Amino acid sequence: METVRFDELQLDERILRAVADMGFEEASPIQTQAIPVQMEGRDIIGQAQTGTGKTAAFGIPMLQKVDPKVKKLQAVALCPTRELAIQVADEIRRLAKYMHGVKVVPIYGGQDIVKQIRSLKDGTQIIIGTPGRVMDHMRRKTVKFDFVHTVIMDEADEMLNMGFLEDMETILSQLPDERQTVMFSATMPSAILDIARKFQKEPVNVKVVKKELTVPKVTQYYYEVKPKSKCEVMCRLLDMYAPKLSVVFCNTKKQVDELVQSLQGRGYFAEGLHGDLKQIQRDRVMNSFRNGKTEILVATDVAARGIDVDDVEAVFNYDLPQDDEYYVHRIGRTGRAGREGIAFSFVVGKEVYKLRDIQRYCKTKIVPQAIPSLNDVTAIKVDKILEGVAATIGDTDLSKTVNIIEKKLLEEDYTSLDLAAALLRQMMGEANEDIIDSREPRSLDELEGFGGGSNNNSRGRGRSNGSSSSSGGRGGNSGRYDSATRDDMARLFINIGKNQNVKPGDILGAIAGESGMPGKMVGSIDMYDKYTFVEVPRESADAVLTAMKDVKIKGKNIHMEKANGKGK
Repeated sequence: METVRFDELQLDERILRAVADMGFEEASPIQTQAIPVQMEGRDIIGQAQTGTGKTAAFGIPMLQKVDPKVKKLQAVALCPTRELAIQVADEIRRLAKYMHGVKVVPIYGGQDIVKQIRSLKDGTQIIIGTPGRVMDHMRRKTVKFDFVHTVIMDEADEMLNMGFLEDMETILSQLPDERQTVMFSATMPSAILDIARKFQKEPVNVKVVKKELTVPKVTQYYYEVKPKSKCEVMCRLLDMYAPKLSVVFCNTKKQVDELVQSLQGRGYFAEGLHGDLKQIQRDRVMNSFRNGKTEILVATDVAARGIDVDDVEAVFNYDLPQDDEYYVHRIGRTGRAGREGIAFSFVVGKEVYKLRDIQRYCKTKIVPQAIPSLNDVTAIKVDKILEGVAATIGDTDLSKTVNIIEKKLLEEDYTSLDLAAALLRQMMGEANEDIIDSREPRSLDELEGFGGGSNNNSRGRGRSNGSSSSSGGRGGNSGRYDSATRDDMARLFINIGKNQNVKPGDILGAIAGESGMPGKMVGSIDMYDKYTFVEVPRESADAVLTAMKDVKIKGKNIHMEKANGKGK
């Protein structure tokens, strides 16, 4: 399907401004099909899955019809769960950012109904609610449908599965006859089609079923980060993996410009690509990237269309994409022409749930990783330099160079080992002690305190270095640290440790990957020579133990159980 830009859809200028602020330039397939039809006032049956952008598909035309001057309820959207109702309300509010006077209220069970009634009395034009709570307000006569011109049923099949069929029919029957009824559903069971026949007038069918896509040759990792730490973490990964060419995806043009400026300030060869660039500028940037002068291309999704460079070795999702399908398009920029590639995604807070949706859609595993410390980066750099040295020793006649070195050693008061160490430090490009740092930030919170000389966003947090009762006075080799086991945490024992070349990130990755628990919920990881203690939320301990049965870490069978004593 031909792509359509939002500014081609004849939308209200205020909505266009909000869409631009959200970083969108181009409508998704469901938006391209549904928005023009809904703006014509037609009823719609839309078949679309989560992650296709359907909230904006129905939200934009709904806002287009709302009159901010009329302080009456004008539109109703029904959702199956409170979480979805809150999510939809948040997105509608963002779209209505510049439509002053438009009030959007989510109503759902579990929230104080008196508070909801107070909000509804204050001139609400749009409610986003679960069927049960909307019915409750109908019985109390705290919602009146006299001025409603649009009703949306989002994830109608899920509402059906949850037993809301009767409530849906009751609500629809109480709405004005002259209204627009829009229904979105991932599947179309007979009961949903019956509702359509009963409550819609000559509906237009809009169908967008996402392709099932995978990218088998791309290794995929994710890191839980804070927004201010993203640039520092990415720079560490760039230094560790040293990809020949990288593409970095941001969701907004502003973020592209800011990140390019930060990367260039740190000495990286980076250029940006987004919709505000003129064609001559785009051509210059792409030519520079293709010939290797630019090593890092930072782009928005729309601007990145048509990037077809076989040597891209890494993709960074600096911002997670809004649409699951975009994730596949993004990481498909690497691993081309039979090569292998690597993809890194940065996850902030609750975005971990969005990542799970992406994994389900892609039918792939995105492996959690611990944030690399400066020590990790240094070790990788040293390994790569020494590998090159070994190759030079094997392939090159060094007799003339050896004579030069021997002469120098005779003239000076230092050893060949001193000379080799000094040359190694020069080759690493870091002539100070900071880069070879024995301290390792054990969590993302500490990263901001350990950010190194290049992190302009570093903030000292004054955190403890660990418990003196642990090995080396550092809580073992912790991946995460709290000064003591909290009452809400359980301590688990694992029968592997540092002697098996296992790192805290391996433990964290296994627990998060097998149990589905977000990595940030894992507490301290205290690693000793032959065993490790790890803290998890007490209510999740049994589930973690079950998930970790028969699991291997670094190819080794492990046994996990609740630790004796505190935290058991």
